[in-house]
Amino acid sequence: MLLRLPTSVSEAQQCLSEGAIPVGGATLQWAVWQRDGFPEQAMSLREVPEANVLDAEALGAAVLLHRIDDRVPEVLRRAAAGIGTGAVRRSATVGGNIVGSTLRCLLPAAVVLDARAVVLDAEGPVETDLAELTAKRPLLLSLRWRTPVASAYRKLSEAPGGPPPLVVATAVHAPAGARPVLRIAVRDGYDVLAETAECDTGPGSVLDALSGTAIGALPAEAREVVREQVTDLLASPPT
Repeated sequence: MLLRLPTSVSEAQQCLSEGAIPVGGATLQWAVWQRDGFPEQAMSLREVPEANVLDAEALGAAVLLHRIDDRVPEVLRRAAAGIGTGAVRRSATVGGNIVGSTLRCLLPAAVVLDARAVVLDAEGPVETDLAELTAKRPLLLSLRWRTPVASAYRKLSEAPGGPPPLVVATAVHAPAGARPVLRIAVRDGYDVLAETAECDTGPGSVLDALSGTAIGALPAEAREVVREQVTDLLASPPT
Protein backbone atom coordinates (compact mmCIF):
# COMPACT_ATOMS: atom_id res chain seq x y z
CA MET A 1 0.00 0.00 0.00
CA LEU A 2 1.29 3.45 -0.95
CA LEU A 3 0.67 6.15 1.69
CA ARG A 4 0.44 9.60 0.13
CA LEU A 5 1.10 12.72 2.20
CA PRO A 6 -0.19 15.81 0.38
CA THR A 7 0.95 19.17 1.72
CA SER A 8 -1.94 21.28 0.39
CA VAL A 9 -5.68 21.03 -0.18
CA SER A 10 -5.17 20.95 -3.95
CA GLU A 11 -2.75 18.02 -3.64
CA ALA A 12 -5.22 16.20 -1.38
CA GLN A 13 -7.93 16.76 -3.98
CA GLN A 14 -5.66 15.25 -6.62
CA CYS A 15 -5.00 12.21 -4.42
CA LEU A 16 -8.72 11.65 -3.99
CA SER A 17 -9.31 11.87 -7.73
CA GLU A 18 -6.67 9.18 -8.22
CA GLY A 19 -8.40 6.79 -5.82
CA ALA A 20 -6.47 7.29 -2.59
CA ILE A 21 -8.43 6.23 0.51
CA PRO A 22 -8.39 8.79 3.37
CA VAL A 23 -6.87 7.51 6.60
CA GLY A 24 -6.03 9.17 9.91
CA GLY A 25 -4.46 7.31 12.79
CA ALA A 26 -5.92 4.11 11.30
CA THR A 27 -6.95 2.83 14.74
CA LEU A 28 -10.24 1.59 13.26
CA GLN A 29 -9.46 1.25 9.56
CA TRP A 30 -6.41 -0.94 10.04
CA ALA A 31 -8.45 -3.86 11.38
CA VAL A 32 -10.85 -3.61 8.45
CA TRP A 33 -7.98 -3.66 5.96
CA GLN A 34 -6.39 -6.66 7.65
CA ARG A 35 -9.69 -8.49 7.20
CA ASP A 36 -10.72 -7.28 3.74
CA GLY A 37 -7.41 -6.42 2.10
CA PHE A 38 -5.36 -3.26 1.83
CA PRO A 39 -6.07 -0.58 -0.83
CA GLU A 40 -3.44 0.26 -3.42
CA GLN A 41 -3.02 3.75 -1.99
CA ALA A 42 -4.10 5.70 1.07
CA MET A 43 -3.85 9.38 1.96
CA SER A 44 -3.22 11.19 5.25
CA LEU A 45 -3.96 14.89 5.83
CA ARG A 46 -1.31 15.22 8.52
CA GLU A 47 0.83 17.57 6.36
CA VAL A 48 -2.09 19.75 5.18
CA PRO A 49 -2.21 23.01 7.22
CA GLU A 50 -5.99 23.43 6.91
CA ALA A 51 -6.47 20.00 8.51
CA ASN A 52 -4.18 20.78 11.46
CA VAL A 53 -5.68 24.01 12.77
CA LEU A 54 -6.24 24.10 16.54
CA ASP A 55 -7.56 27.31 18.09
CA ALA A 56 -10.50 28.77 19.99
CA GLU A 57 -12.98 28.37 17.13
CA ALA A 58 -11.54 25.72 14.80
CA LEU A 59 -10.25 22.17 14.94
CA GLY A 60 -8.61 20.32 12.06
CA ALA A 61 -9.53 16.78 11.05
CA ALA A 62 -5.91 15.58 11.25
CA VAL A 63 -5.39 16.79 14.82
CA LEU A 64 -4.59 13.91 17.16
CA LEU A 65 -7.02 13.65 20.07
CA HIS A 66 -4.32 14.00 22.74
CA ARG A 67 -3.40 17.46 21.36
CA ILE A 68 -6.85 18.93 22.03
CA ASP A 69 -6.39 21.29 24.99
CA ASP A 70 -7.91 24.35 26.64
CA ARG A 71 -7.66 26.38 23.47
CA VAL A 72 -11.03 24.85 22.53
CA PRO A 73 -14.27 25.02 24.58
CA GLU A 74 -14.46 22.77 27.63
CA VAL A 75 -17.13 20.51 26.13
CA LEU A 76 -14.88 19.58 23.23
CA ARG A 77 -11.72 19.23 25.32
CA ARG A 78 -13.41 16.91 27.81
CA ALA A 79 -15.00 14.85 25.05
CA ALA A 80 -11.60 14.24 23.48
CA ALA A 81 -9.98 13.43 26.84
CA GLY A 82 -12.57 10.71 27.51
CA ILE A 83 -11.99 8.72 24.31
CA GLY A 84 -10.22 5.38 24.67
CA THR A 85 -6.81 5.06 26.28
CA GLY A 86 -3.83 7.37 26.15
CA ALA A 87 -2.35 5.24 23.38
CA VAL A 88 -5.54 5.58 21.34
CA ARG A 89 -5.66 9.35 21.82
CA ARG A 90 -2.04 9.64 20.64
CA SER A 91 -2.91 8.04 17.28
CA ALA A 92 -6.62 8.68 16.64
CA THR A 93 -7.68 11.83 14.79
CA VAL A 94 -10.66 14.18 14.93
CA GLY A 95 -11.79 13.19 11.44
CA GLY A 96 -11.47 9.50 12.18
CA ASN A 97 -13.64 9.83 15.27
CA ILE A 98 -16.44 11.88 13.74
CA VAL A 99 -16.53 10.40 10.24
CA GLY A 100 -14.92 6.98 10.60
CA SER A 101 -16.25 5.78 13.96
CA THR A 102 -19.69 4.41 14.80
CA LEU A 103 -19.43 5.87 18.33
CA ARG A 104 -18.50 9.40 17.18
CA CYS A 105 -17.67 10.52 20.71
CA LEU A 106 -16.84 14.06 19.58
CA LEU A 107 -20.15 14.52 17.76
CA PRO A 108 -22.32 15.59 20.75
CA ALA A 109 -19.75 18.27 21.62
CA ALA A 110 -19.66 19.49 18.02
CA VAL A 111 -23.48 19.56 17.92
CA VAL A 112 -23.85 21.79 21.00
CA LEU A 113 -21.18 24.13 19.63
CA ASP A 114 -23.36 24.43 16.50
CA ALA A 115 -20.25 23.56 14.53
CA ARG A 116 -20.00 23.63 10.77
CA ALA A 117 -17.81 21.23 8.81
CA VAL A 118 -15.38 22.22 6.07
CA VAL A 119 -15.12 19.25 3.72
CA LEU A 120 -13.29 18.53 0.49
CA ASP A 121 -15.29 17.57 -2.59
CA ALA A 122 -14.60 17.50 -6.32
CA GLU A 123 -14.89 21.29 -6.56
CA GLY A 124 -12.68 22.05 -3.56
CA PRO A 125 -13.37 22.95 0.10
CA VAL A 126 -17.02 23.61 0.95
CA GLU A 127 -18.86 24.18 4.21
CA THR A 128 -21.68 21.87 5.32
CA ASP A 129 -23.61 20.97 8.45
CA LEU A 130 -22.99 18.05 10.78
CA ALA A 131 -26.05 16.12 9.60
CA GLU A 132 -24.75 15.99 6.03
CA LEU A 133 -21.23 15.22 7.27
CA THR A 134 -22.33 12.15 9.21
CA ALA A 135 -24.77 10.99 6.53
CA LYS A 136 -22.53 11.31 3.46
CA ARG A 137 -19.12 10.95 5.20
CA PRO A 138 -17.06 13.19 2.88
CA LEU A 139 -13.42 14.02 3.57
CA LEU A 140 -13.44 16.35 6.59
CA LEU A 141 -10.88 19.16 6.68
CA SER A 142 -11.96 20.98 9.85
CA LEU A 143 -14.74 21.96 12.24
CA ARG A 144 -15.57 25.61 12.95
CA TRP A 145 -17.86 27.21 15.54
CA ARG A 146 -18.48 30.38 17.56
CA THR A 147 -17.23 30.41 21.14
CA PRO A 148 -20.05 29.66 23.62
CA VAL A 149 -20.60 31.52 26.89
CA ALA A 150 -20.12 28.26 28.81
CA SER A 151 -20.18 24.52 28.15
CA ALA A 152 -20.11 21.18 29.95
CA TYR A 153 -19.71 17.48 29.20
CA ARG A 154 -20.31 14.20 31.00
CA LYS A 155 -19.78 10.62 29.92
CA LEU A 156 -21.00 7.80 32.14
CA SER A 157 -18.81 4.83 32.96
CA GLU A 158 -18.55 2.19 30.27
CA ALA A 159 -19.88 -1.31 30.99
CA PRO A 160 -17.58 -3.96 29.46
CA GLY A 161 -19.35 -5.54 26.50
CA GLY A 162 -22.37 -3.31 27.00
CA PRO A 163 -23.91 -0.55 24.88
CA PRO A 164 -22.09 2.76 24.33
CA PRO A 165 -22.07 4.85 27.52
CA LEU A 166 -24.45 7.78 27.86
CA VAL A 167 -22.98 11.15 26.88
CA VAL A 168 -24.50 14.53 27.73
CA ALA A 169 -23.04 17.70 26.20
CA THR A 170 -24.32 21.23 26.75
CA ALA A 171 -23.37 24.76 25.72
CA VAL A 172 -24.86 28.21 26.28
CA HIS A 173 -24.77 30.65 23.38
CA ALA A 174 -25.58 34.37 23.51
CA PRO A 175 -25.93 35.71 19.95
CA ALA A 176 -25.82 39.48 19.61
CA GLY A 177 -29.29 40.97 19.84
CA ALA A 178 -30.95 37.66 20.73
CA ARG A 179 -31.91 35.80 23.88
CA PRO A 180 -29.34 33.28 25.17
CA VAL A 181 -30.00 29.66 24.32
CA LEU A 182 -28.82 26.34 25.66
CA ARG A 183 -27.97 23.63 23.19
CA ILE A 184 -27.95 20.06 24.48
CA ALA A 185 -26.97 16.79 22.81
CA VAL A 186 -27.37 13.34 24.35
CA ARG A 187 -25.82 10.20 22.92
CA ASP A 188 -28.17 7.39 23.84
CA GLY A 189 -26.83 4.15 22.39
CA TYR A 190 -25.61 5.04 18.92
CA ASP A 191 -28.13 7.86 18.44
CA VAL A 192 -27.48 11.53 19.18
CA LEU A 193 -30.52 13.53 20.28
CA ALA A 194 -30.24 17.32 20.13
CA GLU A 195 -32.46 20.15 21.35
CA THR A 196 -32.27 23.92 21.89
CA ALA A 197 -34.06 25.98 24.55
CA GLU A 198 -34.01 29.64 25.59
CA CYS A 199 -32.27 29.83 28.95
CA ASP A 200 -32.49 33.40 30.26
CA THR A 201 -35.18 32.44 32.81
CA GLY A 202 -33.15 29.74 34.58
CA PRO A 203 -32.69 25.98 34.59
CA GLY A 204 -36.26 25.18 35.64
CA SER A 205 -37.77 26.62 32.46
CA VAL A 206 -35.17 24.86 30.33
CA LEU A 207 -35.90 21.49 31.94
CA ASP A 208 -39.64 22.09 31.49
CA ALA A 209 -39.06 22.81 27.80
CA LEU A 210 -36.94 19.67 27.39
CA SER A 211 -39.52 17.49 29.13
CA GLY A 212 -41.73 17.58 26.04
CA THR A 213 -38.95 16.48 23.67
CA ALA A 214 -37.20 13.19 22.89
CA ILE A 215 -34.67 14.06 25.60
CA GLY A 216 -37.50 14.24 28.12
CA ALA A 217 -38.50 10.70 27.10
CA LEU A 218 -35.11 9.21 27.95
CA PRO A 219 -34.81 6.66 30.80
CA ALA A 220 -34.79 8.06 34.34
CA GLU A 221 -31.02 7.74 34.81
CA ALA A 222 -30.33 9.72 31.65
CA ARG A 223 -32.88 12.39 32.57
CA GLU A 224 -31.19 12.82 35.95
CA VAL A 225 -27.80 13.38 34.29
CA VAL A 226 -29.44 15.95 32.02
CA ARG A 227 -31.07 17.67 35.00
CA GLU A 228 -27.81 17.85 36.96
CA GLN A 229 -25.80 19.17 34.06
CA VAL A 230 -28.33 21.81 32.96
CA THR A 231 -28.78 23.00 36.55
CA ASP A 232 -25.04 23.21 37.24
CA LEU A 233 -24.23 24.93 33.95
CA LEU A 234 -26.92 27.60 34.24
CA ALA A 235 -26.31 28.17 37.96
CA SER A 236 -22.61 28.88 37.45
CA PRO A 237 -21.53 32.31 36.20
CA PRO A 238 -19.71 32.29 32.84
CA THR A 239 -15.91 32.32 32.98
